[in-house]
Amino acid sequence: LPTILLYSVIIPCCGTRPRKRAKIVGGTDAQAGSWPWQVSLQMERYGHVCGASLVASRWLVSAAHCFIQAHALLNAAATRQIRRIILHSQYDQFTSDYDIALLELSAPVFFNELVQPVCIPASSHAFTSGTSCFVTGWGVLSEEGELATLLQEATVNIISHNTCNKMYDDAVTPRMLCAGNIQGGVDACQGDSGGPLVCLERGRRWFLAGIVSWGEGCARQNRPGVYTRVIKFTDWIHQQTKGQV
Repeated sequence: LPTILLYSVIIPCCGTRPRKRAKIVGGTDAQAGSWPWQVSLQMERYGHVCGASLVASRWLVSAAHCFIQAHALLNAAATRQIRRIILHSQYDQFTSDYDIALLELSAPVFFNELVQPVCIPASSHAFTSGTSCFVTGWGVLSEEGELATLLQEATVNIISHNTCNKMYDDAVTPRMLCAGNIQGGVDACQGDSGGPLVCLERGRRWFLAGIVSWGEGCARQNRPGVYTRVIKFTDWIHQQTKGQV
């Protein structure tokens, strides 16, 4: 099963970052520990393959498309073994609808200043268009580039569903969320899949608004990143984790 890179008994409040501030296309290097819920899913032979978000001591959220060939992950050595992978039963690999997965860890991680869970939003929560959020990951730094060696972060803006659907010829379902810059230049890319799109709410806590899912190329004009809309899956997450998240 995939290796996850987390370092670690304080039970935290979700969505908090260290007070001391310790690739995304068009992004910048993130300081160590600045996004304490970011997880790297790694395979022994390939290294980093996808991102994920820590949402509880035993649970990660990622994208279903990272695990279509889950059998290929079984031989990877694990720092934290994955006990099981739960793909959404309605995931469609052709349309990328319902692109969400839960990963249960065989042993809990221990929270500290550098390891914290991100908050899961209520299903009634709305991330309004124009909201400035962050996407993070170790994906490639350009469309044909190499994977980042340092965690990358970039500011992207939430784009309205109608605007995004016009750019993608109605391929964006209600379970998807768009974010980026219409002019291009900043975006998630290959290797960032499954990672978090987080938004700061009320200036205090970070909430998981989206999961890196798909797009056309990387950082192209009028082709923003498309994310799994987490509020559509809040109840599913609670049900599958039996209230642990």
